[in-house]
Amino acid sequence: MLPLKDAIVLHSSLVYFCDKKLNINNMTDVLRITLLVYFTIFFGVAFVLKSIMVAKRIGKNPVVLPKVDNAYGLIGFYFKVILLALFVYVLAFAAFPNWHDNFLPINQIDNLPFKYIGLGLLAFALIWTIIGQNNMRNSWRIGIDTETKTELITAGLFKFSRNPIFFGMIVSLIGLFLTTPNALTGLFLILDYVLIQIQIRLEEDYLTEQHGQKYLNYKQRVRRFL
Repeated sequence: MLPLKDAIVLHSSLVYFCDKKLNINNMTDVLRITLLVYFTIFFGVAFVLKSIMVAKRIGKNPVVLPKVDNAYGLIGFYFKVILLALFVYVLAFAAFPNWHDNFLPINQIDNLPFKYIGLGLLAFALIWTIIGQNNMRNSWRIGIDTETKTELITAGLFKFSRNPIFFGMIVSLIGLFLTTPNALTGLFLILDYVLIQIQIRLEEDYLTEQHGQKYLNYKQRVRRFL
């Protein structure tokens, strides 16, 4: 039989472990719905709805991702694949909350503090991205519009970041990784970051060609992300 002091310590440890496990399970239940709703809003409102609004104002589709068989077309294709896979992930997570455990969970950061940080980053990313899109007004495009010379936007969030939309996307994926840390969400983050870096450089070459010294001066004043 355990001494009374050791029994009390053991009981306290068991209570702490059970409470911690219960809290994480409660958080998982919250995340199941929150992540699905979040990314539905993020892509539905911040991208689809915004594109529809801009299309009505300018009289053309602002989604100009190419379907040609070159490097730029390949980047656009992989963007679509990753975003589709991400949405399938959060949809499956909502239906099967333990599903993400099959993708090598990273237990060192699978705890409540990191999940709260992740939720905070998700909220920040959504607000930041919507503001950045509003700053772009009719210059909003998904892809490079080689047929129309758009206005060079340097106001609003563009005073602090040359690519606030891409920055918001990266922050949202960091938030997803911290709320459900595993190899798959880590892969989403890494792949999307690499594709964004490539896409940004393609856009920088185009903007330099379109706006010349004005854009080069802007590049010197403002950092690529923040």
